[in-house]
Amino acid sequence: MHFQESENQKLIAQMVRDFGAKHITPFRDQWDKDQHFPIDVFHKLGELGLMGVLMPESLGGAGMGYFEYVTAIAELAVVDPSIALSMAAHNSLCTNHIYEFGNEEQRKRWIPKLATGEWIGAWGLTEPNTGSDAGNMRTVAVRDGDHWVINGAKNFITHGKSGNVAVVIARTGNVGDSHGMTAFVVERGTPGFTGGKKEDKLGMRLSETAEMIFTDCRIPHENMLGQEGEGFIQAMKILDGGRISIAALSLGIAMGAYQHALQYSKEREQFNKPISSFQAIAFKLADMATKIEAAKLLTFQAAYLKNNKLPVNKESAIAKYYASEICCEIANDAVQIFGGYGYCKDYPVEKYYRDCKLCTIGEGTSEIQKLVISRAILK
Repeated sequence: MHFQESENQKLIAQMVRDFGAKHITPFRDQWDKDQHFPIDVFHKLGELGLMGVLMPESLGGAGMGYFEYVTAIAELAVVDPSIALSMAAHNSLCTNHIYEFGNEEQRKRWIPKLATGEWIGAWGLTEPNTGSDAGNMRTVAVRDGDHWVINGAKNFITHGKSGNVAVVIARTGNVGDSHGMTAFVVERGTPGFTGGKKEDKLGMRLSETAEMIFTDCRIPHENMLGQEGEGFIQAMKILDGGRISIAALSLGIAMGAYQHALQYSKEREQFNKPISSFQAIAFKLADMATKIEAAKLLTFQAAYLKNNKLPVNKESAIAKYYASEICCEIANDAVQIFGGYGYCKDYPVEKYYRDCKLCTIGEGTSEIQKLVISRAILK
């Protein structure tokens, strides 16, 4: 395996930087303050092919692989982590679930609109009282002839209010039965499907997080993905790719915080010389750079396995666990290097510091990742 950056990756990285400088950075602080979800930005990302990176060109996607996907998320996270989070959730959760487990008719029906950014996708697994205990979900789907009727609620859902279409996992069997859940696609505008409370969050404020509520929501049987009872198994496979997304997101946050800290350390003077000349700062920067390189290798290792359709459960958990932990450490160190200025909104490290924490929680907490890893190595 070698992870030398390809020409495609270089082009994607530069494209994302240019796009961010024009369409995100000038408005980022105000959007963050207002917790504004900039839907137009995602439509524009769709025009660049970034809302369907992994989808084949025949379905409106960019037809690329996980190396390009990781590069796009990481570079977008340098510009703004919450935009990268939404882009990742749309790609790896909603769109990819339909592609991986939908039939040809379902793929042709929904993926072109998602891959081009015309539609925004959501993915609903988490519920208010279950969290990682998905087997005890309370959202229920009951068969009624050629239709299913869904009742219940999902929370902490990316694009829960604004998403045009959602993949929803609902219980169709007994509580606690891993084969008692089924995946469905529900379009916005379907009677009984509404958005609920939008969360007021510490960070990632440009990415919408909200409830999805189902009240006698009636959908046709043809909206079921795969077979009845496969929903949980499908979700676990989708989360393997989701972990790579969060690892890439974490990598981008770490890169952004480090880049700003490095530049500031060269410009900020104390005792008539730049603070980077002091060993305490230089060694901190060395630690930050080393952690980033390690996270990058782990993330691209998982991406390599995913590209080659090899088992990736353990490796994606390792990449997500390590990258999310070090991104918090690096964001913290960046604030420390900035000193008092790092605690103010005048500099972007304050935002990286708030945004990074989500990475240790999203797609399963660090403790969940350690559980996945330990099970794999003890098996």
